[in-house]
Amino acid sequence: MHRLSRRTFLKTASASAAAAALWNGSLPLMAYPLGLPLGLQLYSVRSMLPNDYAGTLQQLGALGYREVEAAGFFNHSLSEVKAAMDRAGLHCVSAHNSLADLMAKTDEIIQYGKSLGLQYIVCSSPRLKDPSRVPHADFHATGKSMTLDDWRWNADQFNRIGKSVSEAGMRFAYHNHTPEFRSENGILFYDELLRLTDPLHVTMELDCGWAVVAGQNPAEIISRYPTRISMLHVKDFKMTPAVTPDTPPTSTELGRGTIDYHPIFAAARKAHIEHMFVEQEEFDVPAMEALRIDADYMHAFTG
Repeated sequence: MHRLSRRTFLKTASASAAAAALWNGSLPLMAYPLGLPLGLQLYSVRSMLPNDYAGTLQQLGALGYREVEAAGFFNHSLSEVKAAMDRAGLHCVSAHNSLADLMAKTDEIIQYGKSLGLQYIVCSSPRLKDPSRVPHADFHATGKSMTLDDWRWNADQFNRIGKSVSEAGMRFAYHNHTPEFRSENGILFYDELLRLTDPLHVTMELDCGWAVVAGQNPAEIISRYPTRISMLHVKDFKMTPAVTPDTPPTSTELGRGTIDYHPIFAAARKAHIEHMFVEQEEFDVPAMEALRIDADYMHAFTG
């Protein structure tokens, strides 16, 4: 496929319209590491979307992003979300939800996702089997408190919800941070999740950055589970000896940190990865500038 000059593309006065035209009338721009459409997890622009949902999406389309993964819809109706995505030339293929929300609003979340045309509904945070064990726990406290029994209980919930998602014509996935790579009695929680979840109804979205922070090798994980991981999160950190799962590193743009994606993408090419989403946790330059750097890195990646 002929590669558009993004520099020329972004200089045009009608970049957003051009992006939409490219999506509707030709092949989507690819992220060259795996030959997939360039994707973005919208958590990256969580501070912008509440103020200008449609305008933010149009800026992302102009940067060359073609697929997005939602992290909330900010009280927008289904028709509003569809219209904003269409105008920006974006395809929303996946959406994140906490297990607490998935359990409380299973049917509502599934119906919204199906109507929007999602391919995946993703659980992005687990839940304690007994929340009263750690009252008022936030995301980080919950993760640190998770036991092997908690994770086994979560696997049961994933199988149950995943079956309902499958019956609605979508797939259910689980997205990791760092607590999944803790262990108990020599059992790595992540491995136990894969062992106990039904491959017919539960797949995984591997966050490569957080796996590295947890001391893991994403390439080895992908090679170990080539048919169980369907999506990747791609991000970069400035890793130092002081970094631990409880002392996270500084987030930075792709190619400006210390994570080497060459072995990760090499392993991914041999697996069954269907979607790949850039995600930027924090910014020290304007968000759209950082996401342009990320997009350029993905488009220019070789090796």
